[in-house]
Amino acid sequence: MSLFSYLIMFFGIFFWILRAVICLFASMQQELAVVPMNLNLEIALLFASVPCFALIVKRNIIGATVFFGIYGAYFGTELMNQFSAPSMNMLTVVIDIIGILIPLFIFMDILLNKNGKKFGSTKKTDWFFDNAEFDREHD
Repeated sequence: MSLFSYLIMFFGIFFWILRAVICLFASMQQELAVVPMNLNLEIALLFASVPCFALIVKRNIIGATVFFGIYGAYFGTELMNQFSAPSMNMLTVVIDIIGILIPLFIFMDILLNKNGKKFGSTKKTDWFFDNAEFDREHD
């Protein structure tokens, strides 16, 4: 995996922790600037994203697709509700946009770079890594 893949995955996990804290505060009926649209759906979203993270680390396109689908559906709906509301909470809008962009970047990263390799095989390294005779001589 490239540095971009690690950073996007880190931001995804950080965003997951942020949403878990928001759900925790909402379930304790504490006031925060950001309130979940639907607490039960948000908790289900948090639990559904955990296996998606495991599949994303393994560079599985199905995990990235499901992750992008569930986050896009939840945060897209919340974003559209914020735009149609008479008074718009800008912090919620920013978090909703981030909630759509992180899975989109993860999906595009896996789709464009499925194996995590930037370049194909090169002659400079193939003689060492793909040479079974070299391994047998020096083992």
